[in-house]
Amino acid sequence: MISSKIRGIAMRLGATFLAIILLIGSVAAARSLEIYFIDVEGGQSTLMITPAGESMLIDAGYGPRGARGGGNPPLQNGRDAGRILQVARAAGLERLDYVLVTHFHPDHAGGLPEVAANMPIGTFIDYGEPLGIDRMATNMFRIYEPVRLTARHVVAHAGDRIPLKGLDAQIVSADGKLITRPIGNGGETESACRDVEMHPEDGTENYRSIGVMFRYGAFRFLDVGDLSGMTLTHLACPTNLLGSVSVYLTAHHGEYDSNVPALFAALRPRVVIMNNGITRGGSPYVFKSLAAEKSIEDLWQLHFSTNKGAANTDEARIANVDDGTSAYAIKLTAFADGSFRIANERNGFIKEYGRGDRRKTSQPGAR
Repeated sequence: MISSKIRGIAMRLGATFLAIILLIGSVAAARSLEIYFIDVEGGQSTLMITPAGESMLIDAGYGPRGARGGGNPPLQNGRDAGRILQVARAAGLERLDYVLVTHFHPDHAGGLPEVAANMPIGTFIDYGEPLGIDRMATNMFRIYEPVRLTARHVVAHAGDRIPLKGLDAQIVSADGKLITRPIGNGGETESACRDVEMHPEDGTENYRSIGVMFRYGAFRFLDVGDLSGMTLTHLACPTNLLGSVSVYLTAHHGEYDSNVPALFAALRPRVVIMNNGITRGGSPYVFKSLAAEKSIEDLWQLHFSTNKGAANTDEARIANVDDGTSAYAIKLTAFADGSFRIANERNGFIKEYGRGDRRKTSQPGAR
């Protein structure tokens, strides 16, 4: 009698233990990397939440109107900061563990004073300070520097790694310098480099942008800020330094000087996301080159482009289609097996991308 009771208790405990193990396993399997592409009207602001729950904001869009790199702006009425804070709080964040500033232009760093005034920041990452010959960067730096003094500050160098939990984040460009050794499955000489166009640098600090390759298992995401000209080209030519990626955020908002077909061929992205504005970025030449790259399954855009000759993607994959009054985001959820899904906040459209087989399904639905 006693032994049967013990056996019964043991069986129940075993079943409970198995249920717990299965639950833990399902939770572990459901862990994901979340990336929010926030609409800042043709600037950049990308929020990442790692599988371990750490957060990183890459750039913060524009500052208040009339204070885009000029005098010290008032910490109020910041359109882009408000949009960033809304997304961050909706994602359950109460602080930002890291803020990475790709470069000091006002469409990338302008919103940081107000973001920092409303949400604690653990660490600022940037490439130090501007050269002093780019007025936009110099003026913006005067506003940004006092803000970064309020937290830990790290100067980034090409080849460094950002210590994000559960995510490999390697800096591939910073301060005008690139990594010297290939990473991932890079290392090949790109045949597409034979006909590469020589894009001169634009005279600003764009070429000094910090670029980061993020790897979560088999999923790879590349963000290079406004890297452009030959500095951008040298990531692929003559040698592919980066290998292939799952998702690529267009450099310099898809401007003409980021149109490097050899880079697209080297990266072989499954999906490209363009952080363009209504007229800013979204060069017709970039649209044409992206359409010609066979590896690309889909293009997603933060805005419908009204530029002449712009071949916009399907409207279901465009977050904002009005005159700039809306601010819908694009949310990407990635898994360690390489699969991911992308959701359009405006219309609830969701597309699923399988592991490596390039199969995808789409459906309307909530985020």
